[in-house]
Amino acid sequence: MNSIDDMTFYLAAFVDELVKSGLEDAVVSPGSRSTPIALLLAEHPDIHVTVLIDERSAAFYALGLAKTKNKPVAILCTSGTAATNYYPAIVEAFQSRLPLIVLTADRPHELRDVGAPQAIDQVKMYGDYVKWFVEMSLPEDTDHMIRYARTMAARATGTSLSAPMGPVHLNFPLREPLIPNLEAEELWAKYKESNESIVEVNVGEYSISDDQAGFFAMLMNDRKKGIIVCGEMPQSMCDTFSNAITELSQTLQYPIFADPLSGLRTGTHAKETVMEGYDAFLRSDEVKKNLEPEIIIRFGAMPVSKFLMQYISKSSSAIQIVVDGDGGWRDPTLQASYMVHAEETIFCHKVMRNLSARDSFEWMDGIKLLNDRTKKILSHEQEEVGMFEGRVITELQTMLPDSSAIFVGNSMPIRDVDTFFYTDDKKLTVLANRGANGIDGVVSTALAASKAYENLVLVIGDLSFYHDMNGLLAAKLLKLNVTIVLVNNNGGGIFSFLPQSKVEKHFETLFGTPTGINFEHAVKLYEGDYVRAESWSDFQEAVSYSITQKGLKVIEVPTNRAENEEIHRKLWKNVSQEMISMLDKEE
Repeated sequence: MNSIDDMTFYLAAFVDELVKSGLEDAVVSPGSRSTPIALLLAEHPDIHVTVLIDERSAAFYALGLAKTKNKPVAILCTSGTAATNYYPAIVEAFQSRLPLIVLTADRPHELRDVGAPQAIDQVKMYGDYVKWFVEMSLPEDTDHMIRYARTMAARATGTSLSAPMGPVHLNFPLREPLIPNLEAEELWAKYKESNESIVEVNVGEYSISDDQAGFFAMLMNDRKKGIIVCGEMPQSMCDTFSNAITELSQTLQYPIFADPLSGLRTGTHAKETVMEGYDAFLRSDEVKKNLEPEIIIRFGAMPVSKFLMQYISKSSSAIQIVVDGDGGWRDPTLQASYMVHAEETIFCHKVMRNLSARDSFEWMDGIKLLNDRTKKILSHEQEEVGMFEGRVITELQTMLPDSSAIFVGNSMPIRDVDTFFYTDDKKLTVLANRGANGIDGVVSTALAASKAYENLVLVIGDLSFYHDMNGLLAAKLLKLNVTIVLVNNNGGGIFSFLPQSKVEKHFETLFGTPTGINFEHAVKLYEGDYVRAESWSDFQEAVSYSITQKGLKVIEVPTNRAENEEIHRKLWKNVSQEMISMLDKEE
């Protein structure tokens, strides 16, 4: 047997087993050393291969596929610095619990650490940001080694999907020649006796016993002043969880502080107990003093709101139950009394069996009044100003059709969604890269996510857009349909709200970082449609047109950083004053 056959059947067995273990998509960046794996991925009839040149963009694109499909996605690159460009997306996938299968080609062992070109140390190069790493053996065409290749593929997909989900890394040392024999007989089935996977990895769910459910129900029954906090939840479970958690909330008469990424703010489920104005009204110390909970029950990732997290952190006398269906540890406040590893919907159903429904009472009614007044102030007063960034969110929520998606960039856009995105029977899915909260790769992730929705709008700031302009190539090459609302305040708007904004001497140079880029040229480079919205009528017309058209559409909304900060602070101040006035009247 020659070396070409060794490589061909070994790698073909690996690729075929990925498919049998559930892989459907691979995102490949071109390179020489990865040639045999790339050719075999493209040759397999059951794998959809997307080719993206920039490895950083490719990895974030794959992350977007994994986010919306809830299935593992493979990424493949050649050796050397190509693999290092995957790092930001791998970190995001790990933090966001998304299943990526990272395949890196490498020089064989004899060409390492001897000055060979395009050779770096790729062994465990992603450190603790992958759940599992394996240095694959050199290819051999024997029954034992073919079984090894298949086993590693099954293990990779199974590990990426096991709780908590996340990326895995397989490094392939390969010798030349690098062209596999795609005409070989039994290319996908050599040494196999059936079409079944060689080893099936079954991923179960965490649960709780009846006794444990009864115990947690007792804690809740004994306490009337409770808060339910819901952060980002996997898209695959949003519908079932939404019904379960709102039923639990209504039974206990505990309000739900629902992060925009929780999926709870919009849809057909009951929303009478869903609160979305907490980021504004919890800025008041007086409100927080009057809302001292006896119990807090948390689901999902930590919410976007800094003020909600501070509220949780300072509620040290409250019993705090953190429910994590992936068996992780999400407690940056260090206030958890009970860390419960149980699938969230199962937890709700089991606890509810032991609860008796409560009538509405002062605790719930008071918080609901705070929430309603907060939304009224925010909604009314933002209509009185010009091109205010927060109004972008309310306009989109009104204009987008049912079952649309809003992908939100980090820094200011996600915070404006948290403040100005309200409950609605219309289903609008909100997506974001909130694992590591970075501004890189957002365009690429959103473009991949657009494949799952008839209408997807990305709301992104100018610096984040600049960070991933390379990602626009995917829209051109793959003919994707997406609208990008580019909120351009010519710099890092979020820094205007942080303490360093008071150091005026160096603020603009170090943090404001204006670029003065004319983004129309970048959009035209990738054959997209561009419009600049100078007024809200311009914006409404542009959005209405955009959602009826195919391809890449970019709507730039110019804003002023100083004015935007002033308006935000005025709105928050007005809310706080109204909340204090309400509390004074009650006393």
